[in-house]
Amino acid sequence: MDLISALQFLKLNQIPPEWVDAVWDSEFTERTPLEDSIEDELAVSRDGASQSIWAILGENKVSIKSLVAVLSFFVLGGKAKTANIQQRVSSLHAASIYLLLLGIPGSIANKVFHEVLLDMCSDLTSHCWPQDSGKKRKKDGLKSSQAEGKRSKPLRKDNAEDLMKIREAVFQLVQSLLRLLQTFPLKDRPQSAGSFTQIFSKLLSFEPIVGGSTFSAQQDINKLKSVPEMAFYGLQLLCSPTHGEQKESLRRVFHQLLYVILMMKKGNGGKPTPLVPSPAVLSTRDQAVHFICHLVEDLKELARPFLQILLQHICFQMVEKSEIRSHAAQAVGMLTSQMTSADYACFIKWLFNFTRKAKVAGRLFSIDVVMVLLEQPERKAEECQDPELQCFLPHRFLIQSLLFTRRTDDSPTVQGHCLVCLAQCLELPSPNVTRAVHNLFSATGAQTVLEGEITEGSSQATQKTFRTLPFRTVEFSSTEPSDCEARENLALLLRRVKDSKVNVRKSALQALVGLLKHNVVPMIWENLEKLSECCRDPAVSVKKKALSCVGELLAAKPECSVVQKAWLQGVLPAVMDAESSVQDKALEALDQVVLCSIKAYFTGRHLNAGQRLTWDLLTLLCNECKNLSRCFSRAFGIWSKQNMVTQTFITNLISHTEAEHASGAWLLLSKVIASASRLPYEKILDAWDTMISSNDVPVTTSCHILCVMGDIATHLNTDTRDRIIDDLMSWLKTFSLPLEVICAAVETLYQLGRSEDIKQTQAFLNQHCGELVSVCEAYLAPIILSEKGAQNLNEELMVKHLHTLGVASLHCPAKVGKRTVLLVESVLTTRSEKLPGCQEELPASLPLSQFKANSMPTKVRAHGVITLGKLCLQHEDLIHKYLPVFAREMEEGKEVAVRNNVVVIMCDLCVRYTNMVDHYIPNISACLGDNEAIIREQTLIMLTNLLQDEFVKWKGSLFFRFMVVLVDPVPAIASLCEYCLLHLLLKKNPEMFSQHFIECIFHFNSYDNHKSYNKFPQSERERLQFSLKGARNREKRFRIYRFLLEHFTDAQRFNITMKINQTVLACFADDELPLDADGADILSETFRILSLKEMKLQAAQKKVVSQVQKKVFIENVVPVIITLKSLLEQKRSPVLRDLMAYLQVTMQDYRNEVKEFFSGDEQLAAELEFALKTAEKEREMEEQMDQCSLTRVSRTPTAERSVQASPARSRVLLPFTFATPQPPRPNPPSARLTHTDRRVCRLGSLALEGTVMPKGAVDNRAISTPKGDNIDFTFDDEVSAIFSDRITSVIAESSVLDVQSNEQRAPGLRQWNVQSPLRQKKKGSIV
Repeated sequence: MDLISALQFLKLNQIPPEWVDAVWDSEFTERTPLEDSIEDELAVSRDGASQSIWAILGENKVSIKSLVAVLSFFVLGGKAKTANIQQRVSSLHAASIYLLLLGIPGSIANKVFHEVLLDMCSDLTSHCWPQDSGKKRKKDGLKSSQAEGKRSKPLRKDNAEDLMKIREAVFQLVQSLLRLLQTFPLKDRPQSAGSFTQIFSKLLSFEPIVGGSTFSAQQDINKLKSVPEMAFYGLQLLCSPTHGEQKESLRRVFHQLLYVILMMKKGNGGKPTPLVPSPAVLSTRDQAVHFICHLVEDLKELARPFLQILLQHICFQMVEKSEIRSHAAQAVGMLTSQMTSADYACFIKWLFNFTRKAKVAGRLFSIDVVMVLLEQPERKAEECQDPELQCFLPHRFLIQSLLFTRRTDDSPTVQGHCLVCLAQCLELPSPNVTRAVHNLFSATGAQTVLEGEITEGSSQATQKTFRTLPFRTVEFSSTEPSDCEARENLALLLRRVKDSKVNVRKSALQALVGLLKHNVVPMIWENLEKLSECCRDPAVSVKKKALSCVGELLAAKPECSVVQKAWLQGVLPAVMDAESSVQDKALEALDQVVLCSIKAYFTGRHLNAGQRLTWDLLTLLCNECKNLSRCFSRAFGIWSKQNMVTQTFITNLISHTEAEHASGAWLLLSKVIASASRLPYEKILDAWDTMISSNDVPVTTSCHILCVMGDIATHLNTDTRDRIIDDLMSWLKTFSLPLEVICAAVETLYQLGRSEDIKQTQAFLNQHCGELVSVCEAYLAPIILSEKGAQNLNEELMVKHLHTLGVASLHCPAKVGKRTVLLVESVLTTRSEKLPGCQEELPASLPLSQFKANSMPTKVRAHGVITLGKLCLQHEDLIHKYLPVFAREMEEGKEVAVRNNVVVIMCDLCVRYTNMVDHYIPNISACLGDNEAIIREQTLIMLTNLLQDEFVKWKGSLFFRFMVVLVDPVPAIASLCEYCLLHLLLKKNPEMFSQHFIECIFHFNSYDNHKSYNKFPQSERERLQFSLKGARNREKRFRIYRFLLEHFTDAQRFNITMKINQTVLACFADDELPLDADGADILSETFRILSLKEMKLQAAQKKVVSQVQKKVFIENVVPVIITLKSLLEQKRSPVLRDLMAYLQVTMQDYRNEVKEFFSGDEQLAAELEFALKTAEKEREMEEQMDQCSLTRVSRTPTAERSVQASPARSRVLLPFTFATPQPPRPNPPSARLTHTDRRVCRLGSLALEGTVMPKGAVDNRAISTPKGDNIDFTFDDEVSAIFSDRITSVIAESSVLDVQSNEQRAPGLRQWNVQSPLRQKKKGSIV
């Protein structure tokens, strides 16, 4: 079909002229209906074109006006929401025809061009292509609250065949658009150029690009196979000089691609919203980055300033979502690779300033950018000609000035991210990066330089350290941290490990492990202890992270004994954790490191690294970490239930009992032998014989062998058992065994004699253990009864006899006579003259230390106390006699070891004889205030265990003495008390804190005039010992109050406030409590407590709670407050100041309702309103002072000498008419204007200076810059931001660039400009 036939087919001569005129008059903004018969005939039209179309049309008398009107009819038909497939396809074809006609020379002369129709045709894709076809639909299970009230738009349901038709029509339309740009210049139509830029940017994500894309200046449109490829080519065409000023074109293109790189969707005038980073979105972003790199490489100096600003806007508009930040940082890394060293240094300088002003998302993103840049090769200083910018090129600046400075950020999220990235830096291959991290945590002052060795220009970088001569001034480097700073950095990192925020603690752990792995910080126990302690952190996620960290460190340093110890101290206690997931993680680590590495042993067999590590750990467990054996037993108990301990494992263990690491093998055997079915008893008995006949067997190994012998006792025949019993008795009677072995030997003796018949078992114990008691008694009697028996005393032998006596007596109480008890008693006091007759008993009113002094050493006396306690456990009649003695000894005793053991005895007796010992709990708890830290800690642990098992109740002064330990002078004890209270005791009694809170006020102030509180009995000595009365102890008291309030629920806070009003304030208001000096102190402290921020409710439903609180406050509190105020005024009490301060804090949320609250006291309401207004003015004044901008921006550490210089000061662009409004540096007349006001003033000033707004330049532009001015980019001091689309009525869209003319710059050095708000206010009042 030729052109004329096609036009005849359109039947343009039948189109009514009136209809054509109506279409043109409406500016193609609405679809004018045609007659149905004509519309049906036109519905099957097709396109066509010819080079001589205008002549042909003229010859055939075809109306161009009618043709354009008909095409617009089809175009508008496809834009309708109810358009069908055929209408949308026809619309796209009609738009293609119009664009082709427009691209033919002479189209403007023949009046084909119309700006509205051009924009409509070029943007037709967004109307014809279903917008939801490429997106995942939301699940049907939406909440009713979200679904109700929103009328859903009808979705177009198109099948695949229909979509392909539309896609082909779209493809032809974009081809036509490209052909139009090749022949139709947009130089005088900037609005159309801006519209095309937006359209092509939207088309970038139309469909995926198969096989990637290539960018070149000239491309064959017919060879482009996808819509995004053509869109990129269209953006490239728009950057050519044909379509206007290239700088303006680049500005538009970079602005649109900004949101593609940020993976955001920008609506018309709305806030950009992040997209889900799907593979399609990521692919489009990657293509956009490559396209920008191509433009910069192609246009070079012309595009580099815009690349600088694009990077700034990526940083400025970044969101906090980690996935988006990560991808955007990679994009920034690719884009910076296209920069010259000077431009790169300018960007780093801007980034340095940006991190100090940005929001949390910006500061997080700056860290991500630094990590990406550190992966690039380090730029050399010689590549940058400007000496002021050279300091920004090294990786050291990125780490020390950009990354590490965020360690003290206000946001915990930024702090954590900084620490994580610091650890990742050490994994990078760059030696300069590793060296920079090392310098942060180690001294750098070892380098010395003689005066004659200083080279020319060395002062430009850093100052060298001079330490060559005495009496020489030492100047440390300005960029390298000193030894003191390095220690402070490490101390700060260790503090972050104990931070209050979970995320910071986890990140600090990762950073610490990285520094330890790479030998940045010393591998000492003080550093590793923090790791093992975090395995017992209150937060489950931190515990898991700590377990992973110690495992990672052990894998990196398997031969380091300190690391092995830290691993054991961290992992083994986690086996007993209350959280099952932590238990599983610890068991998994033990299984991998211990169980899986136990292989059979053969002489000459080489152990691999994993096996050596296993035996090293077991050796540590036998020596330095004996206290963890109980945790190890728990692990094997769990594994036995899971059938993880196999017969092969036990056989392999026994093969190691004769190797050099036999101690570890016996340790494992002692844990698993009970669950074994078949054992090689011969080897175990051989080991027993070797131990009995040798004195070289280590103590722990002996204990483990004895444990194994006890476990296999039931499998031995009678002869073997009797032989072992005889050997064991002979061994014990030598009294040469260590104390631990004595305990294990007696326990093994019990195992060997145990049978199903209890009487037979007891007879066996009476025989053998009774024999040991008799031997010990025979040894002690001559020493104690003889006048000179203690002169040649063998202290060690005496202790072993006492210990054996105590252990054996537990198994044969019937064999312990009164003589034995008095002998042990005499060890503690003096020789008993009437011992044989036993006619005189020990007085119960005096402590042990008050009897006649004896010559026994403290060590013997301390063990004597333990032995006496064991005797009391089996003889109830001894309890009544010795409990008062033990209680007095805790108070009056002088020997620390004796008093410590008495505490242990009393707590053990509390388990066996709870009712008897309960009376002495105040005596035990008094040791929480002992002068010796070890006794305070021991008492805290023992009482916590008793409270957990409910052998002791929170009665009397016990709770308040625990509170005093919270402010113990030893931080470790205070921390232990906090852990015991929060994680062990509060869980059992959640109301514990709130129940005792009010009484804390009276107790710690030693106030006992209240009828209900602080009435429990206590001695004057105890009262003084635990008193926190007085101003010097106020800080300690409030630390306790804050600790309690921080762990209140909102209900408890509300109730305690009301209870304080009823039981404290009301008592003073009703004269139940005298308002004397002590009463004034109590009242003042109460008002200060009520003013604490911890007293405020934290509920999510704060509005509802606030209304309830308001009602209760008006009804119950206000009357009491009014009465109290009147009373305090009469007495002229200084407490009135605290009352007003409390009201001021309380009424902050009700400052507009003061008169309603205090309608009964108008004077109080007026005073309170005045106080609130005064406080508000002071707060506003402080905020103004904080916001006072200094004209001189803060300088970077190494570029202080150049304040005026800009990072791009050598870059001068040719004049072009665009600019972006930017927050200006404060000038003296407007230094106190708000951010928005300053911006509006700046825009006005630009307009007054002769700014010209060309026709068509309103849309897509900001205020234009006066032509003829020399433009200089200034991004070193301020953030270049894309502001709202509605800045002023004449600004339709924000700009990407921030420019200033040289005339607007203040010449010379900028001066400080600080004005006092008071002075400014005074000036304003004078005017």
